[in-house]
Amino acid sequence: MAEDDAARRSWEMLLRQMLGKEGAEEAMAALEASGFDPEQLARTTGIPTDPASLQAMMDQMQRMMAGSGSDGVNWSLAHDVARQVAHTGGDPSLSLAQATSVTNALSVADLWLDAATDLPPAGGTRSAWSRAQWVEGTLEVWKRLTQPVATSIAEALASTLAAQHEDLPFAGGGAQMLRSLGGTVFGMQVGQAAGTLAREVFGTSDTGLPLVEGPGTALVLSNVEAFAAGLDASPHEVLHLLAVREAAHARLYAHVPWLRPHILGLVEEYARGIAIDVDAMEEAVRSIDVTDPDALRDALSGGQIFAVEPTPEQAAALERLETALALVEGWVEDVSGRAVAPHLSHAVPLREMLRRRRAAGGPAEHVFSSLVGLQLRPRKLREAAALWAALYAEGGPAAREALWEHPDILPRAEDLDDGAAFLARRDAAKAADAEMDAALEELLRGGDDS
Repeated sequence: MAEDDAARRSWEMLLRQMLGKEGAEEAMAALEASGFDPEQLARTTGIPTDPASLQAMMDQMQRMMAGSGSDGVNWSLAHDVARQVAHTGGDPSLSLAQATSVTNALSVADLWLDAATDLPPAGGTRSAWSRAQWVEGTLEVWKRLTQPVATSIAEALASTLAAQHEDLPFAGGGAQMLRSLGGTVFGMQVGQAAGTLAREVFGTSDTGLPLVEGPGTALVLSNVEAFAAGLDASPHEVLHLLAVREAAHARLYAHVPWLRPHILGLVEEYARGIAIDVDAMEEAVRSIDVTDPDALRDALSGGQIFAVEPTPEQAAALERLETALALVEGWVEDVSGRAVAPHLSHAVPLREMLRRRRAAGGPAEHVFSSLVGLQLRPRKLREAAALWAALYAEGGPAAREALWEHPDILPRAEDLDDGAAFLARRDAAKAADAEMDAALEELLRGGDDS
């Protein structure tokens, strides 16, 4: 009897946390009228009957869910998890000498790039970041990119858990609690992903996506040094090559104003069409303790809960995104290669190593696959770089950069397969336009003579 009373008090406390005093009284009355056995249900669900243990569990859940925004996602938790993961294994603050070496490399990068592109420096600050600073600088964009999926995940997880635990009082405030739990789990995954990337990336542009607001450049020195360790090239050369690539990305996004919203919009368009595989989710969370968000996160972290087959709209968005990223990366490849060639003796092998690292699928690919079901890999990077090189050969930096004037004149995916044909069509169109302009001018002159 004493155990039964303790279990009943535990359930009353739990229901008050979820539903408030009046809602808890009504829920308990309904449960008892239906033959509710608090001790048996406590054993089934893993809810502790000891008041102190229950209070500790509820305090933990309240802390995790207190940071949920209007969308139900706990971005505060995402931030804390990302910082914790980024710090795993150490994230020492940079010395003044280390920070100076990075900012000097970024300054030199802009000088070298002036000889390789007509786009001016991006402006903004040049920074040396720790891994934690990378998290702080990019998390707002992570929110934007993952938001279309977050609500769907939270709702689907709430429905799945409610169906698997039909004996729990999940109506009203309880249902909202489950949605918050889903948002908490997704927030933890975003934090895990951002923290993992913080341990791998060199700067703000490794993913090809513009992950910071506004102009400016930054390098994560500890990751640059880890990459340089064991290479034939000196750490000095590696730092300068990565600085040039970072500065080239920044110039492009700063001075092609439509590019950033275009690329982020394509990611969002793809993510909005994600379908949650409820059957896979049910299998993933089967027998998981509903009070353990860590276990839920681990169960869902395999990235198998998204629809396997993309919709036609998603496929089109993905193709446009892959093409846009290939063009961005191809342009950076061409420009940075020309910028470093006179200065770095190991530029060619280092650039090839970076291309292979990206083509093999790095942390960014896993992150986007687990968060939004998106395989992020610009497969036609070499073809895009060859096209930019051909444009440079045709008319120098001005001819190459002119292609960024408007998204409608950019090459499409099929154009990258045959860059020569694309350039031939482009030249023919320019010639036709010139003939039309000349004919119109002649016509107008004739009208003036009469």
